[in-house]
Amino acid sequence: MNYLVTGGSGFIGSHLIEQLLKNGHSVINIDNFDDFYDYKIKIRNTLESIGNYSDFEFSDKTSDLAHLSSITQSSNYKLYTEDIRDKNTLKKIFENHPIDLIIHLAALAGVRPSIERPLEYEEVNIKGTMNLWELCKEFNIRKFINASSSSVYGNNDKIPFAETDNVDRPISPYAATKRCVEVLGHVYHNLYNIDSIHLRFFTVYGPRQRPDLAIYKFTKLITEEKEVPFYGDGNTSRDYTYINDIIDGIIKSIIYLENNSDLYEIINLGESEVVSLNEMLSSLEATLKKSAIKKNLPMQPGDVLKTNADITKARTLIGYKPATNFQNGIKKFVEWFLRNDIQ
Repeated sequence: MNYLVTGGSGFIGSHLIEQLLKNGHSVINIDNFDDFYDYKIKIRNTLESIGNYSDFEFSDKTSDLAHLSSITQSSNYKLYTEDIRDKNTLKKIFENHPIDLIIHLAALAGVRPSIERPLEYEEVNIKGTMNLWELCKEFNIRKFINASSSSVYGNNDKIPFAETDNVDRPISPYAATKRCVEVLGHVYHNLYNIDSIHLRFFTVYGPRQRPDLAIYKFTKLITEEKEVPFYGDGNTSRDYTYINDIIDGIIKSIIYLENNSDLYEIINLGESEVVSLNEMLSSLEATLKKSAIKKNLPMQPGDVLKTNADITKARTLIGYKPATNFQNGIKKFVEWFLRNDIQ
Protein backbone atom coordinates (compact mmCIF):
# COMPACT_ATOMS: atom_id res chain seq x y z
CA MET A 1 0.00 0.00 0.00
CA ASN A 2 0.98 3.62 -0.54
CA TYR A 3 0.60 5.74 2.58
CA LEU A 4 1.01 9.47 3.08
CA VAL A 5 2.02 10.40 6.63
CA THR A 6 2.03 14.03 7.71
CA GLY A 7 4.33 14.89 10.59
CA GLY A 8 6.30 11.75 9.83
CA SER A 9 9.56 13.08 11.28
CA GLY A 10 8.06 13.75 14.70
CA PHE A 11 7.81 11.51 17.73
CA ILE A 12 4.80 9.38 16.79
CA GLY A 13 5.21 9.80 13.04
CA SER A 14 8.75 8.46 12.88
CA HIS A 15 7.78 5.34 14.83
CA LEU A 16 4.77 4.82 12.56
CA ILE A 17 6.82 5.15 9.37
CA GLU A 18 9.40 2.73 10.75
CA GLN A 19 6.66 0.14 11.28
CA LEU A 20 4.98 0.75 7.91
CA LEU A 21 8.27 0.29 6.09
CA LYS A 22 8.99 -2.90 8.04
CA ASN A 23 5.56 -4.15 6.95
CA GLY A 24 6.55 -3.69 3.31
CA HIS A 25 4.58 -0.54 2.45
CA SER A 26 5.57 2.64 0.62
CA VAL A 27 5.49 5.93 2.52
CA ILE A 28 5.43 9.62 1.65
CA ASN A 29 6.46 11.76 4.61
CA ILE A 30 5.40 15.42 4.72
CA ASP A 31 6.99 17.33 7.61
CA ASN A 32 7.93 21.01 7.59
CA PHE A 33 10.50 20.69 10.42
CA ASP A 34 8.83 23.50 12.33
CA ASP A 35 10.94 25.37 14.91
CA PHE A 36 8.72 24.17 17.78
CA TYR A 37 11.81 22.20 18.84
CA ASP A 38 15.30 21.57 17.50
CA TYR A 39 15.16 20.37 13.87
CA LYS A 40 18.19 18.15 14.54
CA ILE A 41 15.96 15.86 16.61
CA LYS A 42 13.64 15.42 13.64
CA ILE A 43 16.56 14.65 11.37
CA ARG A 44 17.63 11.92 13.76
CA ASN A 45 14.05 10.63 13.94
CA THR A 46 13.82 10.54 10.15
CA LEU A 47 17.05 8.62 9.69
CA GLU A 48 16.20 6.15 12.45
CA SER A 49 12.74 5.57 10.98
CA ILE A 50 14.18 4.42 7.65
CA GLY A 51 16.99 2.41 9.25
CA ASN A 52 19.68 4.75 7.98
CA TYR A 53 20.95 6.54 11.08
CA SER A 54 24.62 7.38 11.02
CA ASP A 55 26.79 10.29 12.09
CA PHE A 56 25.00 13.16 10.35
CA GLU A 57 27.22 16.23 9.88
CA PHE A 58 25.15 19.23 10.93
CA SER A 59 25.81 22.75 9.66
CA ASP A 60 22.75 25.01 9.21
CA LYS A 61 19.07 24.15 8.89
CA THR A 62 18.66 24.88 5.17
CA SER A 63 21.73 22.88 4.17
CA ASP A 64 20.93 20.06 6.58
CA LEU A 65 17.38 19.61 5.28
CA ALA A 66 18.61 19.65 1.69
CA HIS A 67 21.19 16.99 2.58
CA LEU A 68 18.57 14.94 4.43
CA SER A 69 16.24 15.00 1.43
CA SER A 70 19.03 13.89 -0.88
CA ILE A 71 20.04 10.87 1.20
CA THR A 72 16.59 9.59 2.18
CA GLN A 73 14.81 9.23 -1.16
CA SER A 74 14.22 5.62 -2.18
CA SER A 75 11.72 3.56 -4.12
CA ASN A 76 9.50 3.12 -1.05
CA TYR A 77 10.17 6.33 0.89
CA LYS A 78 9.91 10.00 -0.08
CA LEU A 79 10.44 12.99 2.21
CA TYR A 80 8.90 16.40 1.52
CA THR A 81 9.76 19.30 3.84
CA GLU A 82 6.56 21.21 3.08
CA ASP A 83 3.91 23.01 5.11
CA ILE A 84 0.35 21.67 5.13
CA ARG A 85 -0.93 25.26 5.02
CA ASP A 86 0.38 25.52 1.44
CA LYS A 87 -2.26 23.73 -0.61
CA ASN A 88 -0.61 24.40 -3.98
CA THR A 89 2.62 22.74 -2.91
CA LEU A 90 0.72 19.83 -1.39
CA LYS A 91 -1.17 19.40 -4.66
CA LYS A 92 2.08 18.74 -6.54
CA ILE A 93 2.83 15.87 -4.17
CA PHE A 94 -0.63 14.40 -4.75
CA GLU A 95 -0.14 14.76 -8.51
CA ASN A 96 3.16 12.88 -8.46
CA HIS A 97 2.33 9.94 -6.19
CA PRO A 98 -0.45 7.37 -5.88
CA ILE A 99 -1.91 7.52 -2.35
CA ASP A 100 -4.17 4.86 -0.85
CA LEU A 101 -4.60 6.26 2.66
CA ILE A 102 -3.52 9.31 4.67
CA ILE A 103 -2.41 9.23 8.30
CA HIS A 104 -2.50 12.85 9.44
CA LEU A 105 -0.27 13.45 12.47
CA ALA A 106 1.07 16.94 11.67
CA ALA A 107 -0.14 19.72 13.95
CA LEU A 108 1.00 22.55 16.12
CA ALA A 109 1.15 20.80 19.48
CA GLY A 110 1.01 21.95 23.08
CA VAL A 111 -1.72 23.36 25.28
CA ARG A 112 0.21 26.29 26.78
CA PRO A 113 1.71 27.65 23.53
CA SER A 114 -1.76 27.55 21.94
CA ILE A 115 -2.98 30.10 24.50
CA GLU A 116 -0.25 32.47 23.36
CA ARG A 117 -0.66 31.83 19.59
CA PRO A 118 -4.28 30.75 19.01
CA LEU A 119 -4.57 32.06 15.44
CA GLU A 120 -1.50 30.13 14.32
CA TYR A 121 -2.97 26.96 15.86
CA GLU A 122 -6.20 27.54 13.96
CA GLU A 123 -4.29 28.04 10.71
CA VAL A 124 -2.14 24.90 10.99
CA ASN A 125 -4.47 22.48 12.74
CA ILE A 126 -7.75 23.38 11.04
CA LYS A 127 -6.89 24.97 7.69
CA GLY A 128 -3.97 22.58 7.14
CA THR A 129 -6.23 19.59 7.69
CA MET A 130 -8.90 20.99 5.41
CA ASN A 131 -6.29 21.39 2.68
CA LEU A 132 -5.65 17.66 2.91
CA TRP A 133 -9.35 16.84 2.76
CA GLU A 134 -9.84 19.11 -0.23
CA LEU A 135 -7.06 17.25 -2.01
CA CYS A 136 -8.57 13.92 -0.97
CA LYS A 137 -11.77 15.07 -2.64
CA GLU A 138 -9.93 16.17 -5.80
CA PHE A 139 -7.76 13.05 -6.11
CA ASN A 140 -10.40 10.54 -5.04
CA ILE A 141 -8.65 9.43 -1.83
CA ARG A 142 -11.29 7.95 0.44
CA LYS A 143 -9.39 6.75 3.53
CA PHE A 144 -8.14 9.13 6.23
CA ILE A 145 -6.84 8.68 9.78
CA ASN A 146 -6.53 11.78 11.93
CA ALA A 147 -4.61 12.25 15.17
CA SER A 148 -6.89 13.84 17.72
CA SER A 149 -6.19 14.28 21.43
CA SER A 150 -7.47 13.46 24.89
CA SER A 151 -7.42 17.23 25.48
CA VAL A 152 -10.82 17.47 23.76
CA TYR A 153 -12.41 16.07 26.94
CA GLY A 154 -11.39 19.13 28.97
CA ASN A 155 -12.10 18.77 32.67
CA ASN A 156 -14.63 16.02 32.11
CA ASP A 157 -16.40 15.02 35.33
CA LYS A 158 -17.06 11.46 34.17
CA ILE A 159 -14.20 8.99 34.58
CA PRO A 160 -13.03 7.19 32.49
CA PHE A 161 -13.49 9.28 29.33
CA ALA A 162 -15.60 7.58 26.67
CA GLU A 163 -16.05 8.55 23.03
CA THR A 164 -19.76 9.19 23.69
CA ASP A 165 -19.05 11.84 26.36
CA ASN A 166 -19.86 15.48 25.66
CA VAL A 167 -16.73 17.29 24.45
CA ASP A 168 -18.16 20.72 23.73
CA ARG A 169 -16.24 22.49 26.51
CA PRO A 170 -12.51 22.42 25.67
CA ILE A 171 -10.30 24.60 27.88
CA SER A 172 -7.49 25.49 25.45
CA PRO A 173 -7.24 26.61 21.81
CA TYR A 174 -5.24 23.46 21.03
CA ALA A 175 -8.06 21.25 22.31
CA ALA A 176 -10.64 23.32 20.43
CA THR A 177 -8.78 22.90 17.13
CA LYS A 178 -8.60 19.14 17.65
CA ARG A 179 -12.32 18.93 18.33
CA CYS A 180 -13.08 21.15 15.35
CA VAL A 181 -11.16 18.78 13.06
CA GLU A 182 -13.17 15.83 14.36
CA VAL A 183 -16.40 17.65 13.50
CA LEU A 184 -15.16 18.70 10.07
CA GLY A 185 -14.16 15.10 9.44
CA HIS A 186 -17.81 14.16 9.64
CA VAL A 187 -18.67 16.88 7.12
CA TYR A 188 -16.18 15.50 4.58
CA HIS A 189 -17.37 11.97 5.26
CA ASN A 190 -21.00 12.96 4.74
CA LEU A 191 -20.48 15.10 1.63
CA TYR A 192 -17.62 13.31 -0.13
CA ASN A 193 -17.59 9.76 1.27
CA ILE A 194 -14.16 10.13 2.85
CA ASP A 195 -14.00 7.36 5.45
CA SER A 196 -12.16 8.51 8.56
CA ILE A 197 -11.02 7.40 11.98
CA HIS A 198 -10.11 10.03 14.55
CA LEU A 199 -7.76 8.68 17.21
CA ARG A 200 -7.75 10.44 20.57
CA PHE A 201 -4.23 9.88 21.89
CA PHE A 202 -3.70 9.91 25.65
CA THR A 203 -0.30 11.37 26.76
CA VAL A 204 2.07 9.39 24.57
CA TYR A 205 5.61 8.80 25.85
CA GLY A 206 8.65 6.72 25.03
CA PRO A 207 11.81 6.85 22.88
CA ARG A 208 11.99 9.93 20.59
CA GLN A 209 9.53 11.81 22.80
CA ARG A 210 9.47 15.56 22.26
CA PRO A 211 11.82 17.36 24.67
CA ASP A 212 9.10 19.82 25.74
CA LEU A 213 6.94 17.05 27.22
CA ALA A 214 7.01 16.40 30.94
CA ILE A 215 8.66 12.98 31.11
CA TYR A 216 11.53 14.01 28.85
CA LYS A 217 11.89 17.43 30.47
CA PHE A 218 11.87 16.03 34.01
CA THR A 219 14.37 13.31 33.11
CA LYS A 220 16.78 15.80 31.62
CA LEU A 221 16.53 18.24 34.52
CA ILE A 222 16.99 15.49 37.12
CA THR A 223 20.11 14.14 35.37
CA GLU A 224 21.52 17.67 35.14
CA GLU A 225 20.62 18.38 38.79
CA LYS A 226 18.52 21.39 37.81
CA GLU A 227 15.18 22.56 39.20
CA VAL A 228 12.13 20.69 37.97
CA PRO A 229 9.07 22.95 37.42
CA PHE A 230 6.32 21.26 39.39
CA TYR A 231 2.87 22.68 38.66
CA GLY A 232 0.16 22.33 41.27
CA ASP A 233 0.13 19.94 44.23
CA GLY A 234 1.14 16.86 42.23
CA ASN A 235 -2.31 15.30 42.25
CA THR A 236 -3.07 16.02 38.60
CA SER A 237 -2.95 12.74 36.71
CA ARG A 238 -2.57 11.38 33.19
CA ASP A 239 -3.28 8.20 31.31
CA TYR A 240 0.26 7.71 29.96
CA THR A 241 0.42 5.57 26.81
CA TYR A 242 3.64 3.94 25.64
CA ILE A 243 4.60 4.65 22.02
CA ASN A 244 4.57 0.99 20.94
CA ASP A 245 0.96 0.67 22.04
CA ILE A 246 -0.02 3.81 20.14
CA ILE A 247 1.65 2.51 16.97
CA ASP A 248 -0.14 -0.80 17.40
CA GLY A 249 -3.43 1.09 17.68
CA ILE A 250 -2.72 3.13 14.54
CA ILE A 251 -1.75 0.05 12.51
CA LYS A 252 -4.90 -1.77 13.62
CA SER A 253 -6.97 1.32 12.73
CA ILE A 254 -5.42 1.34 9.25
CA ILE A 255 -6.34 -2.31 8.74
CA TYR A 256 -9.89 -1.72 9.98
CA LEU A 257 -10.31 1.34 7.74
CA GLU A 258 -9.02 -0.53 4.68
CA ASN A 259 -11.36 -3.47 5.25
CA ASN A 260 -14.53 -1.49 5.88
CA SER A 261 -16.49 1.28 4.18
CA ASP A 262 -18.88 4.09 5.12
CA LEU A 263 -16.87 4.79 8.29
CA TYR A 264 -16.69 7.75 10.60
CA GLU A 265 -15.29 6.69 13.96
CA ILE A 266 -13.72 8.35 17.00
CA ILE A 267 -11.54 6.02 19.08
CA ASN A 268 -9.61 6.49 22.33
CA LEU A 269 -6.07 5.13 22.40
CA GLY A 270 -4.81 5.08 25.98
CA GLU A 271 -3.33 2.70 28.52
CA SER A 272 -6.34 2.94 30.86
CA GLU A 273 -3.91 3.35 33.78
CA VAL A 274 -3.92 6.67 35.64
CA VAL A 275 -0.65 8.00 37.10
CA SER A 276 -0.41 11.17 39.18
CA LEU A 277 2.28 13.80 38.68
CA ASN A 278 3.74 12.82 42.06
CA GLU A 279 3.88 9.16 41.01
CA MET A 280 5.43 10.00 37.66
CA LEU A 281 8.20 12.03 39.27
CA SER A 282 8.84 9.32 41.88
CA SER A 283 9.13 6.69 39.12
CA LEU A 284 11.71 8.80 37.29
CA GLU A 285 13.70 9.37 40.49
CA ALA A 286 13.72 5.65 41.27
CA THR A 287 14.73 4.68 37.74
CA LEU A 288 17.44 7.34 37.49
CA LYS A 289 18.52 6.74 41.11
CA LYS A 290 18.55 10.51 41.62
CA SER A 291 16.33 12.93 43.51
CA ALA A 292 14.59 15.81 41.79
CA ILE A 293 15.05 19.41 42.89
CA LYS A 294 11.43 20.55 42.78
CA LYS A 295 10.35 24.12 42.08
CA ASN A 296 6.72 24.36 43.13
CA LEU A 297 4.56 26.50 40.84
CA PRO A 298 0.83 27.20 40.47
CA MET A 299 -1.30 25.27 38.00
CA GLN A 300 -1.03 26.50 34.41
CA PRO A 301 -4.05 27.81 32.45
CA GLY A 302 -5.40 25.23 30.01
CA ASP A 303 -4.05 22.19 31.86
CA VAL A 304 -6.64 19.52 32.57
CA LEU A 305 -6.76 17.92 36.01
CA LYS A 306 -7.05 14.30 34.92
CA THR A 307 -7.19 12.08 31.85
CA ASN A 308 -8.34 8.48 31.81
CA ALA A 309 -9.26 6.57 28.66
CA ASP A 310 -12.14 4.15 28.37
CA ILE A 311 -10.64 1.86 25.71
CA THR A 312 -13.62 -0.51 25.43
CA LYS A 313 -14.41 0.68 21.90
CA ALA A 314 -10.78 0.33 20.77
CA ARG A 315 -10.60 -3.20 22.15
CA THR A 316 -13.89 -4.21 20.52
CA LEU A 317 -13.61 -2.45 17.17
CA ILE A 318 -9.95 -2.81 16.21
CA GLY A 319 -8.58 -5.35 18.70
CA TYR A 320 -6.43 -2.79 20.52
CA LYS A 321 -4.61 -4.26 23.52
CA PRO A 322 -1.97 -2.08 25.24
CA ALA A 323 0.90 -4.17 26.54
CA THR A 324 3.32 -1.82 28.34
CA ASN A 325 2.58 -0.70 31.88
CA PHE A 326 3.92 2.61 33.14
CA GLN A 327 6.84 1.29 35.18
CA ASN A 328 8.21 -0.75 32.29
CA GLY A 329 7.62 2.11 29.89
CA ILE A 330 9.56 4.52 32.10
CA LYS A 331 12.49 2.10 32.29
CA LYS A 332 12.56 1.80 28.49
CA PHE A 333 12.37 5.57 28.07
CA VAL A 334 15.16 6.27 30.55
CA GLU A 335 17.40 3.67 28.90
CA TRP A 336 16.85 5.35 25.55
CA PHE A 337 17.35 8.85 27.00
CA LEU A 338 20.68 7.99 28.58
CA ARG A 339 21.91 6.66 25.24
CA ASN A 340 20.50 9.33 22.97
CA ASP A 341 19.88 12.73 24.59
CA ILE A 342 21.29 15.40 22.24
CA GLN A 343 19.80 18.54 23.75
